[in-house]
Amino acid sequence: MESKNNYKSAFAFLTTLFFMWGFITVLVDALVPRLKDVFELSYGQSIMVQFAFFGAFFCFAIPSSILLEKIGYQRGIVLGLSIMGIACLLFYPAASIREFWIFITAFFTLAAGITLLQVAANPYVTLLGDEKTASSRLNLSQAFNSFGTLIAPIVGALFLLSDSVLDGASIEKLNEAARVDYYASEALSVQQPFLIIAIVLFGLAAVFGFKKLPSLIKQAPKDGYAQLFKHKKFLLGVLGIFMYVGAEVSIGSFLVNYFQELQVIDTIKNSDFLSGLSSFLLIGKDITEVDAKAILGSFVTLYWGGAMLGRFLGAFLMKFISSGRLLMIFGLLAITMIILSVSTAGTTAMFAILAVGLFNSIMFPTIFSLALDGLDNLKAQASGLLVMAIVGGAFIPKIIGTIADAFGTDESGMSTGKGLSIAFLCLVLCYGYIAFFGSTKRNV
Repeated sequence: MESKNNYKSAFAFLTTLFFMWGFITVLVDALVPRLKDVFELSYGQSIMVQFAFFGAFFCFAIPSSILLEKIGYQRGIVLGLSIMGIACLLFYPAASIREFWIFITAFFTLAAGITLLQVAANPYVTLLGDEKTASSRLNLSQAFNSFGTLIAPIVGALFLLSDSVLDGASIEKLNEAARVDYYASEALSVQQPFLIIAIVLFGLAAVFGFKKLPSLIKQAPKDGYAQLFKHKKFLLGVLGIFMYVGAEVSIGSFLVNYFQELQVIDTIKNSDFLSGLSSFLLIGKDITEVDAKAILGSFVTLYWGGAMLGRFLGAFLMKFISSGRLLMIFGLLAITMIILSVSTAGTTAMFAILAVGLFNSIMFPTIFSLALDGLDNLKAQASGLLVMAIVGGAFIPKIIGTIADAFGTDESGMSTGKGLSIAFLCLVLCYGYIAFFGSTKRNV
């Protein structure tokens, strides 16, 4: 029997993993508006970044769970971190060559490593203590994931969105020397952060390679997947993860573009409070020296910051309110904020959509832990299927992007400024299902 102190030590080390994949996932969001400008893509085309990233979860989730049964959680974590480090190195040539398919390959490889970490770390945290407190424990560890998502928009705004991107016509007007300098500057803005991240990931892999972690994995039955399809609550949870990740990523990916539609940049610049807040979020940078996308991108920090605070708050509230009931309440509040945002304008609409982050907070860990409840030696295989459902982050943003493109222009091809507002309204269906999942008696 592993000691409680060893469990606490393992839990502390695992928080670094949750931080890293949260940070990297949201940094990908910051690249979406930049790649949209660099390659002059439509919303539907630009979201292919997310499609490649989250599509990898679908491809590698079950293979990851099979691999974990053979090599264990610890070696799986080391391998996952190493794959992520290699993927970050791929951004170096991708930025130099400026080929979209190399970016897509890098995103796909990066997500393959994160998939292995997700399959290993989420069920591992639920096993590090009493199953009755698994939801609270996973919410607490996911709070550090949210800390990563809080910092990532700042890094993205400072490194990836801080300068203006020239369109194809403007680049053609540059002389050869100016064009070479521009391409080099563009490449460096992407290469630097991902090179640093690669070094950190390889360092973490080395640490986890030497750290002694409790060996908690149980041998799963050969017909484990067949057994899982008999558990209705688990299947409802799989769909819940699909809906949640799709909604969260849809909002996170399009926030900067949504703020552009709302035309709030002048309001921010003319408001002492909002301009000061943006400067603070950009670590004191003068907002007159950065591109409008960086100013708008700085406010994305509040979306992910709300998720972090909500997870700490959720871990506390679950001492008094059942996890299922709290999930239902947060789902309904998220719906309220979306409806408020798309039915208003300006900074009211901006802060309403940002508030959805607060209510997103407990959803992933709570759905995940409720779906795993009572599955015992099926947890490794169940985790693989739940992580596979993260593919919702590929399909739902693609649908949202397509709807935004369809309603974003009129018959003459002019922008309506309402494409994303209409598309975001569709996310009510996602949060409605999550509220339903939380309301079922099986979760109370």
